[in-house]
Amino acid sequence: MTQADFRTDFTHAPAALRQYPALVLNADYRPLSYYPLSLWPWQDAIKAAWLDRVDIVSEYDAYVHSPSTQIRIPSVVVLKDYVKPQKQVAFTRFNLFLRDSFCCQYCGAKGELTFDHVVPRAAGGVTSWENVVAACSPCNLRKGSKSLRQSGMSLRKPPRQPAAEQLHNVGRKFPPGHLHESWIDFLYWDAELEA
Repeated sequence: MTQADFRTDFTHAPAALRQYPALVLNADYRPLSYYPLSLWPWQDAIKAAWLDRVDIVSEYDAYVHSPSTQIRIPSVVVLKDYVKPQKQVAFTRFNLFLRDSFCCQYCGAKGELTFDHVVPRAAGGVTSWENVVAACSPCNLRKGSKSLRQSGMSLRKPPRQPAAEQLHNVGRKFPPGHLHESWIDFLYWDAELEA
């Protein structure tokens, strides 16, 4: 058995423990990322705590055991060293869809998305933040390699390169399917309170 086989077996053996991810906060107590939410598997959270790289803020009511030690599984950890957020946002399909809130910029449909060049590549359009938008397949086919004017279509908002903070804020609109109660105060602590 190789070391990789052992790690895989160890990681997957206790099936119930896979349900205990730890929310990872930066040293300023803000999540490293909202979308995808900055989560570590319980093994990584325990290892980071053992190596004194994080402080444990909250724990699950579950334990892992070794022959000589019992450890509560962390649910929220905060990094001891501040990780400076990136200022430049990578131009990726995922970040493009996130910028456009996962909806077609022509009709507003959500679901199966592709991307479209506003100024078609056949007409000299480039692949950039300012010329590419999320589009559903029907709108993308309808527009084809025509200009907006030729196709009779319009954009919901003009495409722009987003700042990292803008993507961070858009990501907050898409919480994952499961939010542990110990995470809530850290995920929405800077949200405006209702009167």
